[in-house]
Amino acid sequence: MKHSSSSLSTAARIMSSFAADTGLSGRAGSSQRYLWTDAFAVCNFLGLFEETGDAEFRNLALRLVRQVHLTLGRYREDDSRQGWISGLGDAEGQAHPTIGGLRIGKKLPERRPEEPFDERGEWDRDGQYYHYLTRWMHALYRTWQTTGQVGYLQWAEELALTANERFIHHSPVDGRPYVLWKMSIDLSRPLVPSMGHHDPLDGWTACLRLLRAGETADLRFEALRPQLERLDRICRGRSWATADPLGLGGLLCDAGFLARMAAEGAGRARIRLEEVMQAAIHGLSDYAKSHAEALPAAYRLAFRELGLAIGLKGVPQWRRFLAKARRQPGRDPEPDLPGLGRKLSSYGFLAEDIEKFWSQQKNQATRTWQEHRDINRVMLATCLVPGGYLP
Repeated sequence: MKHSSSSLSTAARIMSSFAADTGLSGRAGSSQRYLWTDAFAVCNFLGLFEETGDAEFRNLALRLVRQVHLTLGRYREDDSRQGWISGLGDAEGQAHPTIGGLRIGKKLPERRPEEPFDERGEWDRDGQYYHYLTRWMHALYRTWQTTGQVGYLQWAEELALTANERFIHHSPVDGRPYVLWKMSIDLSRPLVPSMGHHDPLDGWTACLRLLRAGETADLRFEALRPQLERLDRICRGRSWATADPLGLGGLLCDAGFLARMAAEGAGRARIRLEEVMQAAIHGLSDYAKSHAEALPAAYRLAFRELGLAIGLKGVPQWRRFLAKARRQPGRDPEPDLPGLGRKLSSYGFLAEDIEKFWSQQKNQATRTWQEHRDINRVMLATCLVPGGYLP
């Protein structure tokens, strides 16, 4: 996926500034890590390396992976517990940094067991988010793709096994499995009682992608197969429709991954791909109506809108896989995947509008941008050069 020189230079400037400001390329001891932002940042650095050939971007990606593991794979400095959250010793912990999961990186400590549950407050406290862990699996997957070093893929598999083992619970009412969206730092207790809307889909897509990557790398990730089946059961019959821009962007990214895997012969990917594309079309129709009367920047959240723009940027790239996706024997009627792809492409103007709006300095001067500055600017860079993140 090639990009204009202007987009490349702007994205490179943003990412260089992010690296300096968060302690990645600055002075030692000033590292500021946040898992979601850093997952996109790793992909951005890899994309810039692939586009420009500048090895410094690759070095920054690898350095960031290491910093995330050393910071978010260990307990907080203000926690009475110390060391790796997996409970491993230092040497073994460094060899398996994701096997205990990874902290979110929130500024406030996690809720103590004796404190009352406050759903709104949970968004401000540390712990582990399932959907952040799936993003980090993808960052490690992309690092393997770029470097060819299978250790990154093995870390992604270890993270997937831990996440699915600890986050998947069963309803006390009917025994059905579901995915909790937040757990404690040590994964010993749930911090919320509910499931994230797209968490099982994100997990299923991530596991399927890792299984196929393992085959390519001549690794046996057989332990992932039962996890894939569990997530598949949770996904069956669920509606993925949403008008939330960040959720829509995630659906479109999942569709891109599924389109590639369906083209490579993964039959189940093709079946779920139709569900995801139909849900995205439905949500985009609703979102486009409200977008026509968009509020001023002070009343909008850039990273949520940029998530949608990133997903839309990938549609033209992965539509070519749709014609190659293998038909399912005996399935009648067969879905018109290329036709669904054309419908999705018709919403490309939203990505252009969002990118243009949030690239303007006056909109970046608002409180809502500045309060989420790191995540906003990193996702704007992804929008400008999406090839590092998208399939």
